[in-house]
Amino acid sequence: MAGAPDRLLLRLEWQVVRRLDGRVLGAFRTAYRGSGLDFAGLRAYDEADDARRIDWNATARLDEPQVRQFHEDRELTLWLVLDRSASMTVGAPGRAKHDVLAELALTVARLFGRGGNRVGALLHDGATTRVVAPGTGRGQVLRIGRELERTAAAPPAAATTDVAAMLAGTARLARRRSLVVVISDFIGTGEWDRPLLQLAHRHDVVALRVVDPADDDLPDAGLVLVEDAETGEQILIDSSDPLLRSRLGDAVAEREADLAAGMRRAGVPLHRIDTGRDLLSSLVAVVASTRRRQV
Repeated sequence: MAGAPDRLLLRLEWQVVRRLDGRVLGAFRTAYRGSGLDFAGLRAYDEADDARRIDWNATARLDEPQVRQFHEDRELTLWLVLDRSASMTVGAPGRAKHDVLAELALTVARLFGRGGNRVGALLHDGATTRVVAPGTGRGQVLRIGRELERTAAAPPAAATTDVAAMLAGTARLARRRSLVVVISDFIGTGEWDRPLLQLAHRHDVVALRVVDPADDDLPDAGLVLVEDAETGEQILIDSSDPLLRSRLGDAVAEREADLAAGMRRAGVPLHRIDTGRDLLSSLVAVVASTRRRQV
């Protein structure tokens, strides 16, 4: 993570947040539906009421149409689900995937929190989950930043990204309908389709996929020793072997197709964030893509 959390947040506020304020929040679907979440009681039906709010059980008991009333709740809770596994360390110094994740997390948290919305975070390293309970204000963003700094300094507790565990943990913690932003490279093991469907059924979910060229590109450099960032396994390969390069390309394409298909089935928008791209332009592209879908 680049610098102390307060210095990083100050830089992001100056370079990114002030230029995006009001644009990102409106681009994502809101969890607020206009009918509220808390049941307030019953009253007699009026001809101007929405018939879908009629409580048929109460109507049968009282022999008069009754409609359900709710307390409107416009407060939005945002949960940031942050991948801190070993594969997120891939990339150039200062612009590795975990650096970009930290910038994304603090920017999105600051943008959403400025309206008085509550922001919480789950940081998952493959085996353990650290939770920052939802809160408001700039201090809450700094709490998330300090937790990111602590996890960056400690080695991941497990080898591989467990996306299913991240999603299942979020579902257990997010009791009320929320906006869930998952920031990960989605490189790992396990079946995460079902947990994603279950999470998206109850919450509004957005996926920001952080990608680095080193994830997929194999330099043509002859014999090289390569290491799996997640498992630590090392193997000597001939990077110039055309068959090997072809198989690698096929495996990458299959992984991309499976990821896209899983997101489509769950109705979750997937946005690609490249480590080599300016953060502001990446978020502007996310906004533009979301608005095109909404038209």
